[in-house]
Amino acid sequence: MKEKIREIFSIRNDIADYDEIKERIVGASNVTGTNLCILMLAILIASIGLNMNSTAVIIGAMLISPIMGTIQAMGYGVAASDLNQAKRAGIGFLFQIIICLVTSTLYFKLSPISTETSELLARTQPNIWDVMIASCGGLAGIIGITRKEKSNVIPGVAIATALMPPLCTCGYGIAHSNLRISLGAGYLFLVNAYFICITSMLVLIILKVPKEGTFSVQQRKTIKRKLITNTILIMIPSLVVAGIMVRQADIDNNSVTGFERVISVDNLTQEINILFPSISDVKIGTLKSLDKNGRIVSKPSAIVYLKNKMGKDESKRFEKWMKKVYDKNCELTFIFENKEQ
Repeated sequence: MKEKIREIFSIRNDIADYDEIKERIVGASNVTGTNLCILMLAILIASIGLNMNSTAVIIGAMLISPIMGTIQAMGYGVAASDLNQAKRAGIGFLFQIIICLVTSTLYFKLSPISTETSELLARTQPNIWDVMIASCGGLAGIIGITRKEKSNVIPGVAIATALMPPLCTCGYGIAHSNLRISLGAGYLFLVNAYFICITSMLVLIILKVPKEGTFSVQQRKTIKRKLITNTILIMIPSLVVAGIMVRQADIDNNSVTGFERVISVDNLTQEINILFPSISDVKIGTLKSLDKNGRIVSKPSAIVYLKNKMGKDESKRFEKWMKKVYDKNCELTFIFENKEQ
């Protein structure tokens, strides 16, 4: 029974030739010529997508980017005991990072739009779930690339692990001197890249790729110790952020969905019409921003349409009433005859 289960889940059944695996992985790690041109185009596309808050454009950039091949090549170098290959891939990877940061920083520096879009903010709070996504994506990617038949896994992995957007978000932070955004996005990129590399290395070791060299017993112990230490150190901040997010989710339910779940907007509007005759309609939503600790916070927001001009006393009474309803201050915008009050 154990043998049957092992055979069903074996990743060695339809493995490609070892030479072909090496050619695929090492060939995809080149950072000159065509790959470099594609990388720069992917950077610009991702930066524009983040700037315009366009998810579709960002996904396109993720599909185009060749950066994942270099990360897998580093994993291959360690798995095959080929330090020269690991170093070449590592240097190429650093070069790609520099190119990406310089290009994205220049773009955001020159762009007339400096808004912190939701797509940018989404890359600033990496947590333990991002570690899990990167690990699963890395496993799927390296398993897919080592098959006899070319798999359609790689595009999905490129989207799931999202290497390009965090780097470009980091460039946005540099361009606008925003350390919180730069550090948050940089950490997300580190998490994604590191766990793709580690999972690639582990799968290639399991597949027993041919050794190009040999590590001494001491070298193996050193590598193992460093990998364990680095993995723990990289995971600690993600666990802290995840804990904060869970605690904040329990305390603060200020999303639009939260409004509609706790408070009936229709009933609220009826109450307002009775208590405040000057008001004709109220549209409720949320404003999202970064607090001083770099966390994304949501604040209730309401656009108040007036039939008649509202006096100061009535205006203050309405603000207090809204604060009582939402248990915190609400961002109010009064509109009367198409002009803000």
